[in-house]
Amino acid sequence: MSTAYLFPGQGSQFIGMGKELIEDSKQAKKRFEEADDILGYSLTDIMFEGPDTKLKQTEYTQPAIFLHSVALFETLNDQPDMTAGHSLGEFSAIVAAGAMTFRDGLKLVSLRGQLMQKAGEQNPGAMAAIIGMDDELVEIICDEATAQTFKTVVPANYNCPGQLVISGDPKAVEEAVELAKGRGCRLAKLLPVSGAFHSSLMKPAYNGLKEELDKIDLKQPACPVYSNYTAKPTSDPDEIRENLLKQLLNPVRWTQTLQNMNENGADTFIEVGPGKVLQGLVKRTLKDVAISGHQ
Repeated sequence: MSTAYLFPGQGSQFIGMGKELIEDSKQAKKRFEEADDILGYSLTDIMFEGPDTKLKQTEYTQPAIFLHSVALFETLNDQPDMTAGHSLGEFSAIVAAGAMTFRDGLKLVSLRGQLMQKAGEQNPGAMAAIIGMDDELVEIICDEATAQTFKTVVPANYNCPGQLVISGDPKAVEEAVELAKGRGCRLAKLLPVSGAFHSSLMKPAYNGLKEELDKIDLKQPACPVYSNYTAKPTSDPDEIRENLLKQLLNPVRWTQTLQNMNENGADTFIEVGPGKVLQGLVKRTLKDVAISGHQ
């Protein structure tokens, strides 16, 4: 059977992330110093000392999680059979699979964070978690809320069965939350985010990311990378590039990704990076698999 390595996305950050890692590993310490050099500011200071309000800003959150995840992965000296990352984590998964260099990945992730933050300012949006409801019903509710408000709300993150995050115009998201409550979901709550991620409201970020992605040299990965956009594996560099762009405006199909990895032989899932969010999602999605993590 096979081992799947999973990499977290935004929301897993915390003050002090990576501090123990660089104390234990000279190799990781070198990566952190290299990251500060590439970015031209001390990302490590923000990671270690905060303040929390700054670390939570998308433009810093994304490179911080990427840096922690990749530096930690490199200390494991392991070869995955397949990789996947949740949203931002897809960049970490691609680097871990050997298709993209650390330097290119960090620069892209830093730019992505800046562009997404700016897009959130240009097109103010909202996101909400809908818990305890079938995905199909949430999809119908999004369509109804869109029709009623003449504003956009769409599924953004299929996290695990019964947990779907929606994204879009604040008015439409609020309408969908009320509809979901009325239809008997267990919980529907707005999330503290700076934009409507994985929706058409992120369109202002698309061209800037595409321009830089087109300059990046992508190699064939050493193992298949599962895409958020398709939930399927690919080893084609052009497809990896295209999928990274498409996930900006489309939902993260994480439930389907985990199911497909399992069907394709993965019986061990290892989360690499800050937090344990993905381990929890694996537990709620799959049965009879081994789950662990490195933080």
